[in-house]
Amino acid sequence: MRYKIKFLAAGLLLMLASPALAEIKVTDVKGREVTLAEPAKRVVLGFYYEDFMAVVGPGAMDKVAALSLSPWKDWRPKQYAKYVEAIPAIADLPDVGQTENGTFSIEKVIAAKPDLVILPAWSYDALGESVRQIEEAGIPIVTLDYNAQTLEKHVQSTLVLGKVMGSEERAEQLAANYRKAMEDIDGRIKAAGPTNKKVYVELAQKGPSEVGNTYGNGMWGSLIDKLGGTNIAKGQIENWGPLSPEYVLTQQPDLIFLAGSEWLDKPQAVIVGFGADAGNARERMKAYLDRPGWADLPAVKTGNVHAIYHGGARTLSDYIYAQYIGKQLYPDAFKDVDPAAEIRRYYDNWMPIKADGVFVLPYQASGQ
Repeated sequence: MRYKIKFLAAGLLLMLASPALAEIKVTDVKGREVTLAEPAKRVVLGFYYEDFMAVVGPGAMDKVAALSLSPWKDWRPKQYAKYVEAIPAIADLPDVGQTENGTFSIEKVIAAKPDLVILPAWSYDALGESVRQIEEAGIPIVTLDYNAQTLEKHVQSTLVLGKVMGSEERAEQLAANYRKAMEDIDGRIKAAGPTNKKVYVELAQKGPSEVGNTYGNGMWGSLIDKLGGTNIAKGQIENWGPLSPEYVLTQQPDLIFLAGSEWLDKPQAVIVGFGADAGNARERMKAYLDRPGWADLPAVKTGNVHAIYHGGARTLSDYIYAQYIGKQLYPDAFKDVDPAAEIRRYYDNWMPIKADGVFVLPYQASGQ
């Protein structure tokens, strides 16, 4: 009997101690300390859908109670459709709106009864004081930032996500994979020596008659800086916005990247991504090359115009797009690197779908 009492007492002590043992503390990308009693089971997901699934692993979307739908369904429609095909329950998830167009609803977030809200840093900033309403409802918020396109923020976001979701091992593996890839890119660049190539990136959504956004300090701009290219938007554009056609012509870029996606109802956009067709993409690219003055640009003369998947930026797989840009800046240093094949490998290893489509593509005129 004495041993039985000791056993029961030990069990009671363990039960009393377990909440403290399960407590999770993280510091997110905004420098906020966030505490959870246990790994999250009901999440409102504001962005970074693919990264969430990569880090959390099989069953990830079963832990999503609601999401910001438009940045996925409207910005990457064929990517979204591919995931719905693989995980039909995604289509039934409630939509809480988005901060970009002012439709984000605090009431819908609270009504979803989540135990965690995951927001990109830019959404958190856009909400301002409104985030207090979520926190006052007893719902913790964690911020991530893959938009910064830095190794540090990518790794921190990944490890934080893994910890709050109880998938630390996958998070550590993905962070290590990303770090190793970026360090390999850095090593190749250092071995190759500096380049003086000028780079221009344009969001190829509106067609050649209207200049699309380019990127100064974030997203593609950050990658170009890291890779040692000269971003012609640097100092002209803070984050994103269009450059004047005249300025682009005067800068004489050596490399042009047309950032395409899967946009619907954009008849002149460069369509790349899931389900994209190389022939169609090149036809849309040609229209850009026919702009006044572009025939005389070094990038066009030397065949250095490329389509690149805009949905691939600000993700855990964006090192592949860094490889592709690096391969154009330093052809010899990256001659053994096949970014298109690496995209397929990444999805095979980490995602519930295949990378079927066109994600990086050099322009080639008919007959070349």
